[in-house]
Amino acid sequence: MDARLMSETARAMVAPGKGLLAADESAGTAKKRFDSVKVESTEESRRAYREMLFTTPKLSDFVSGVILFDETLRQSTKDGVNFAKYLEKNGIVPGIKVDAGAHDMALHPGEKVTEGLDKLAERMKEYFGMGARFAKWRAVITIGDGIPTQACLDANAHALARYSAICQEASIVPIVEPEVLLDGAHGVETSEEVHERTLETLFHELATQGVSLEHVILKASMVVSGNKNAKQAPVAEVAERTLRVLKRTVPAALPGVVFLSGGQTDENATAHLDAMNRMGGAPWPLTFSYSRALQHVALDAWRGNAANIPAAQKAFAHRARMNSLAARGQWTKDLEKAPA
Repeated sequence: MDARLMSETARAMVAPGKGLLAADESAGTAKKRFDSVKVESTEESRRAYREMLFTTPKLSDFVSGVILFDETLRQSTKDGVNFAKYLEKNGIVPGIKVDAGAHDMALHPGEKVTEGLDKLAERMKEYFGMGARFAKWRAVITIGDGIPTQACLDANAHALARYSAICQEASIVPIVEPEVLLDGAHGVETSEEVHERTLETLFHELATQGVSLEHVILKASMVVSGNKNAKQAPVAEVAERTLRVLKRTVPAALPGVVFLSGGQTDENATAHLDAMNRMGGAPWPLTFSYSRALQHVALDAWRGNAANIPAAQKAFAHRARMNSLAARGQWTKDLEKAPA
């Protein structure tokens, strides 16, 4: 366990005005996204798409790290440069998604637990050798009638904590992502309550497993209303409730908190992040780790056509810049005009 290396990695990941690009979609998720723009999802088309994102000019001005999928970590640019090496050379930290997905939890209808701990230590050693310096594990928490149960929260927190310990033993910084899904008709008050229970359980388990909090990044969801609720909490309320939960549950020792967009619109994800940073008072940097909220405009502009790469990269860079400003509390809606 190289604590110094992990400290350097964590600091780089949450550098001022920078955030993470989550480009760790599985082949199945990538197919769904490619289907939306009528592009066949193949190993080569996924490689070409990721290369388009990673080679965007001046990307490192806004993006500090990229979460890769196993397939992508093993791929290269068209010039034969491995993606991890390319990113590192351009001042961006390579990371890797290591969980095996969320699966139905036995005896708990409607709830899921994330799997993938088997032989994880061996995989971590390989990933470190391939250049990955941080990792991600995602748990999903569903709000519904009688759920989440404490058993579900405990099971997912335990897996996140064991994963984190394995990461740190391999000198890899763990990102812990206990995503509270926005699917449902619940109100923002219920969302806040579940977020607080989820994070309390997680940090208790991290402490139990002896995980070094100075070398963990939290990837948090935001306290928003359920997407089927007619009453949607305004931006300021989402920011206030999210910060309140974090301050109640997250130790100040953490190097930083990055947020997932979790089905929000591109602009809402940016606005919520900006509002939290304008409020201030958090003991950790607050930045982004977005997937769809960063990539959607680029995918729509690209559509599998190499001739569209400049336009797609321009759209992607604009979205990254908007979130970079939000991470500094300097974003305004007026800046959302189409990039010049």
